[in-house]
Amino acid sequence: MGTYLPHTEEDVASMLSFLGLPSTEALFSAVPESLRLQHGLELDDGVTEPDVLAHFEDLAAANRARSDQMICFAGGGVYDHEVPPVTRALAGRSEFVTSYTPYQPEVAQGVLQALFEYQTLIARLSGLPVANASLYDGGSATVEAVNLGVGASGRSLVWVSQGVHPNWRSMLATYGHGTGHQIRTVPLTDGVTRWPDVDGDGPPGVVVLAYPNYLGCIDDVAAARRLCDETGATLVVAADPVAAGLMRPAGSWGADVVVGEGQVFGMPLAFGGPALGLFTCTEEHLRRLPGRLVGETVDVDGKRAYVTTLRAREQDIRREKATSNVCTNQTLMAVTAAVQLAWLGTQGLAEMGHRCASATHYARAALFSDGRLEPFVSAPVLREFAVRLPVPSDVVVERMANEGFLAGIPLGGDFEGGERGLLVAVTERRTRDEIDAFVAALTKAAR
Repeated sequence: MGTYLPHTEEDVASMLSFLGLPSTEALFSAVPESLRLQHGLELDDGVTEPDVLAHFEDLAAANRARSDQMICFAGGGVYDHEVPPVTRALAGRSEFVTSYTPYQPEVAQGVLQALFEYQTLIARLSGLPVANASLYDGGSATVEAVNLGVGASGRSLVWVSQGVHPNWRSMLATYGHGTGHQIRTVPLTDGVTRWPDVDGDGPPGVVVLAYPNYLGCIDDVAAARRLCDETGATLVVAADPVAAGLMRPAGSWGADVVVGEGQVFGMPLAFGGPALGLFTCTEEHLRRLPGRLVGETVDVDGKRAYVTTLRAREQDIRREKATSNVCTNQTLMAVTAAVQLAWLGTQGLAEMGHRCASATHYARAALFSDGRLEPFVSAPVLREFAVRLPVPSDVVVERMANEGFLAGIPLGGDFEGGERGLLVAVTERRTRDEIDAFVAALTKAAR
């Protein structure tokens, strides 16, 4: 341990001299004798660093396979997508990793330009004209979208599809308790949302829909848009950004606000974080936009420059009237997503989505081919699907982990019959051999 002790004998002597003390015993004389350690620490003799590493490798080898050594079929908001070396190399540059909040644009042009490019890419992805510089994650983006919608409509009743991520719905309920929002969950019918008629509670101020939804099914955004047109509600769509490579963007269906989780673009699973909240809206709601917004301008020499803009808003100067108090963003994660999206391009994003969808439908057909397992719902899916099991899903997940698979996410109590429901995600990283092995193992584990 001597290598790790910070004070040399000369350091200690200098300290004692400065304090006017004869010894370290005198330094600790204020500590009662009964509380002092009367003998040395009972530690084994030191060993070399290679020997320590080898010992811990032996201990680790006795464990079940680490998660990064397991084949991942889990999703539910965080997915095992490919992270190419170019994304890690560029986003990991020290200029981005160590950058500070860009309050001074004259010394932050690089980061501001990267965020501006990120905003441009996310706006194109969503089909809406305005994107902020990111939020913390998909859940916080959904909360901010509801706050915006309530402020815009002037009504606190919020209709939320059960197909929205359960964790995000829980966040809405938590925040709504403080803000006075009335959160009403609209149940799914065989995997898709059927909006009810307006009842005695009055029309909603905000309607929240997932596209595709948590069970992987494709909900009808146009029907939600018609509902909002009839009631004057704000339409918030929680969209899967990978699905944008295959389907019409939610903005083109008439969404007022589109939010999502950006972890899919260049971020590893990493035990669930950090994540990236995507947030876009129509120009009508520009002044209610939460967080930071980077704009393009010109400097005193007429050259292109970037600044944070529209900052003199309620969340900065009149907090009691604010629709949001978020004044920050996930810069490094946003830059990572921008690098990944620029690397993919339009064709690459479409190919990524197509590979996910093709692998998902191959796995789904193989799982249900012999009739032992069945779909949890029958609605069409895109790149994720739920399986109804004959035994509790928690048991199956544990059995599959012993076989080297992260099998999926148990649906649990969030859906009727969910104790035997398993949400399975298949990304472009999964090979045919891995899918075949997963199908065989899951069929066996579900007996």
